[in-house]
Amino acid sequence: MRRAAARGTALLVGLCGYGFSMAVMVRAGLGLDPWDVFHQGLTHHTGMTIGIASAVVGVAVLLAWIPLRNRPGIGTIANVIVIAVTVDAGLWLLPTPTSLPVRITMMVSAVVLNAFSTVLYIGAALGPGPRDGLMTGLVVRTGLSVRLVRTSIEATVLAVGWLLGGTVGVGTVLYAFGIGPLVQLFVRITPKRVLAVSGWASVAETSDLGVKSGARRNKSRRNRELVG
Repeated sequence: MRRAAARGTALLVGLCGYGFSMAVMVRAGLGLDPWDVFHQGLTHHTGMTIGIASAVVGVAVLLAWIPLRNRPGIGTIANVIVIAVTVDAGLWLLPTPTSLPVRITMMVSAVVLNAFSTVLYIGAALGPGPRDGLMTGLVVRTGLSVRLVRTSIEATVLAVGWLLGGTVGVGTVLYAFGIGPLVQLFVRITPKRVLAVSGWASVAETSDLGVKSGARRNKSRRNRELVG
């Protein structure tokens, strides 16, 4: 019972933190994260709020789970609902700052909070969100690192969102190239005993194998160059 309560708490805190980080990025006004650039682009053409657009896109992304053989859980459904509500609530509560140092601080803090929240709610092992399920599914199926897969997804979504009219700025670049390494960092510093019972178990193992294989390939290449 205690373990179930802890997992439920991790899920809820992670999702709320994720949604709030989205609202902070919007209010910072230095550029949105790639998915929100896409969501904002949709709002320009449909009149939806960012929260509603996020929920609609989340449901659509679930269809991409089919070939990856991912299974949704209660956390998957909660992701769509809680994040949509939290981001719109956060935008209603947060004022728009005018000081550049404050805006920069908000942007950097939002990216870190976003990465930590991602690890937290996926670690609850109650089902990843649609977007992170896509990421973890690709990591497991391809054997590539979390950093590479996450960054590739974010860059692709960013391009589409920009074409739809979403706002792109320095904060967008920071997020696109910083979120992957940050997520991987938080996974690596998480105790192995925690990972063993979390939603990151298979992903962390696959990622570590990918890193070790890459290191072996690099060492072998250097040896061949020395011999040559």
